[in-house]
Amino acid sequence: MNAAGLDEALVAAAQAGSTDAFSRLVERHQQAVRSFLRRTCGDWAAADDLAQETFLAAWSRIRRLEQGASVRAWLCGIGYNKHLTAVRSASRARTRDAAWEAGRPVIGVGRSDDRLTLERVMGELPAEQRACVALCLAADFSHAEAADALGLPLGTVKSHVSRGRTRLLQALGGSDG
Repeated sequence: MNAAGLDEALVAAAQAGSTDAFSRLVERHQQAVRSFLRRTCGDWAAADDLAQETFLAAWSRIRRLEQGASVRAWLCGIGYNKHLTAVRSASRARTRDAAWEAGRPVIGVGRSDDRLTLERVMGELPAEQRACVALCLAADFSHAEAADALGLPLGTVKSHVSRGRTRLLQALGGSDG
């Protein structure tokens, strides 16, 4: 049986629900799909991830593959669409991150001795207080979001943040006014 005939038989079996047949299709075409995506992405790790996504999507869409269609071309098409989606998603993330950075207030900690002092004082805070300060002051979580993330009561989070902020400001020679 030639390669096209074998692919057609495997597709028919996979469309009937055979995971073994689909596995054989993956084995037959994974190198070609990975190679295509590696050249397209320029990033081997991302290409390997996209190849996995491609085969997962292909399994869910195998019944849509028309008889006689090229399996390799179909798989590369799915892979290319996965790549385009990843590129668009990364672009949106960069735009969102840039907008967030542009709107973020500048923190007055610029000197390295201030940073070292902050790191030292953060390390001296009790673990729960340090986590609350890290989320609310450094990561811009609301008190409620931090309470949800840490599984702590809202009032406890507010107290931890207030006490932690006071200790940090004292260490930097400021006041909590």
